Amino acid sequence: MTISESDLPGVGKKFEIELGGGEEMIVVIHNTGKREVFRRRDPDADSEKAFEFSDDLARTIGSIIEGAYFQPVEPDTQETTLPGGILLEWYELPPGSPLVGETLESADIGNRTGLAVVAIQRGDEVLDSPGAGTTLREGDTLIGVGTPENCEAFEEILTG
Repeated sequence: MTISESDLPGVGKKFEIELGGGEEMIVVIHNTGKREVFRRRDPDADSEKAFEFSDDLARTIGSIIEGAYFQPVEPDTQETTLPGGILLEWYELPPGSPLVGETLESADIGNRTGLAVVAIQRGDEVLDSPGAGTTLREGDTLIGVGTPENCEAFEEILTG
């Protein structure tokens, strides 16, 4: 991400932020405190004004975006409890996991841990009820069902 800054004499400052794919966000901060946000869909397009904020509102929005009001925390695993205390969990195969390159059969996850792998998310694709010959890849997200003890045992072999 590239951010360029330039002076606008008599007006204030302009910040151009590359968003990827040729798209840019332009923020103009006026000497009066007013903020304007523009969007440029591609380098050859004209900028379109998206928002205009007063100084106070811009500072409030900035503190929200910065995380002053809420700081999201992504858990290492996502946990859903099914009836009977059974867990449905998502596990991403990290780089270097001993499971990468193994098939579900050779990894023997069910016998080793008791966890049943019910699906694998691979990018935008979901492999439901994957077969024993399914090869595990780095970055795959395994969706597993088991007791808390099964999940704990699987977590131990996940990273080796």
